[in-house]
Amino acid sequence: MAFWPNSEHWSVSIPLHTPHWRVPALADTGVVELHPMPVDVPAAEWENLEYMDWKSGGDTNFAPLASADGQLDCRGFWDKGKTDKDALWTSNADVAPTLRDYVTAVGANFGRVRIIKLEPQDREAAIRSIHRDDNNRFNPDNEGWVVRTWVELTDNPDSYMLVMDNDAEGLPDPATEQRIPLGRGARFVVDTQRLWHVVVHTGTAPRYALITSFESSPTLDAWIERERRVPVG
Repeated sequence: MAFWPNSEHWSVSIPLHTPHWRVPALADTGVVELHPMPVDVPAAEWENLEYMDWKSGGDTNFAPLASADGQLDCRGFWDKGKTDKDALWTSNADVAPTLRDYVTAVGANFGRVRIIKLEPQDREAAIRSIHRDDNNRFNPDNEGWVVRTWVELTDNPDSYMLVMDNDAEGLPDPATEQRIPLGRGARFVVDTQRLWHVVVHTGTAPRYALITSFESSPTLDAWIERERRVPVG
């Protein structure tokens, strides 16, 4: 029998319903696709970074651009007594000025900013890593809910981000499955504490993407509304 998460999966215990302010655009499906990346990112900005061996969602390495204290550290901010906000740039950010400026220009409070390097994995392998994120540990109830954004740096149009909402038991509900294609420049915002997610990467070379944690706020909401992709037809 193929792997499927059960009630013992660590994600099930992550809170779903809290008083935090949430971006209205994510209320329905938990994900919003944006227009393609509006600026060209030189390959050197992800190829010449210092990567760390850190596993999440498959065979991965991460290059932190911003962390809890400005150090090259992939651990959760809670290890240093912080929620995933108010990040400081690392030495890697100096190598990736286009990406640093892109994140800053959003104008919202950001937490961890990092480049993911993901090795190829088919759907069966990917499902073994499907999970929800613990983005809001230590986040005061009267502040904004932390969500994540992606920018695809390499071109993998046949690969996809797989997301699912929760069933009545808090497990991934296949009836809610969505697939987000990962062509170069694809951008999207996901409530990853709400949605189970993982990437199915069908390519033959590593896939690279920028992942940023942002605090939900009117500023982030306005940015999403300006940048969201309007479906054709």
